[in-house]
Amino acid sequence: MSRQLISDEKLVSINKAQAGLTRILRDAATSGNFYRVIKNDESLGVLLPQRMWESITEDIEALSSPTYRARIAKARTDKKTIKSAQVKRQLGL
Repeated sequence: MSRQLISDEKLVSINKAQAGLTRILRDAATSGNFYRVIKNDESLGVLLPQRMWESITEDIEALSSPTYRARIAKARTDKKTIKSAQVKRQLGL
């Protein structure tokens, strides 16, 4: 199931972030959330757990590949379909 990244966002004040950075990052890693750091209702930045950062950078790297983008564009126009049973079989599920 797909979920929107924005639903994983939590807010934390700059004071709380500075006082409990390790705790906040551990909580983010455990819960799968990220924290937007705010001061006086202004967003200063974002604290991401390492796994989320790696996933985002991997996606950015993939999307920077012209070959990858061309394959996505081709797949979107291709009318050929594969039955879910065949996909499961190929994946060994």
